[in-house]
Amino acid sequence: MDFLLVLALGLVAGTVGGIVGFGSSIMLMPALVLVYGPKQAVPIMAIASILANASRVAAWWREVDWKTTLAYSLTAMPAAALGARTLLVLPARVVDLVLGLFFIAMIPVRRWMLRQDWRLSRAHMAAVGAAIGFVTGLVVSTGPLNTPFFLMHGLVKGAFLGTEAMSSIGVYVAKAATFRTFGALPAGVLLQGLIVGSTLLAGAFIAKHWVRQLDAAGFRWLMDAVMLVAGLLMLVAAVHDGF
Repeated sequence: MDFLLVLALGLVAGTVGGIVGFGSSIMLMPALVLVYGPKQAVPIMAIASILANASRVAAWWREVDWKTTLAYSLTAMPAAALGARTLLVLPARVVDLVLGLFFIAMIPVRRWMLRQDWRLSRAHMAAVGAAIGFVTGLVVSTGPLNTPFFLMHGLVKGAFLGTEAMSSIGVYVAKAATFRTFGALPAGVLLQGLIVGSTLLAGAFIAKHWVRQLDAAGFRWLMDAVMLVAGLLMLVAAVHDGF
């Protein structure tokens, strides 16, 4: 029953993520942590995120900015592998605490970044990739932080969704490969990630029909609420693990 609820939430999360380019992991991660624990939930989410991003690329293939994707991925992939290796040596309680604080901190940080009148070149995107790649390896998702950089690079709507997703695929592949190398991605976890990812994939295609009708301001408030709830759930789990 728990797994069925995770799959149902995955479909909703995939639809949400397909509309705004992030949010799938934020919505789904607390449920995965409650069902599997943080150490197993992070590799499952890494595999699921590959499928979720692949579906967004498929939906917006013609609008992907491949040069920006290459600039970002060249630095983000090795940094993500380093972050994932760091994650594997941390205790479960620390993982919960980091995830919770990260989700909550992203609410004001993302809003502040969106207010800045910055224009980023591909060289800037390469530097961004190194920093966010490491953080993505360490936590489950950096979508709320990643989004403003791609917007400030001048990408919007389908171009933003497709390019950010294609750039993220390399990061999550590097992360998953690191988990696999160090024994944190056995066949059972890989299968669970593929199953969960299939619901995210389906949701992304459902979302394509709604992208152009999105009330962006209202949805930003909704995502802030989602991040706040997810962060608080992670902190509760961290307190629970301490007893």
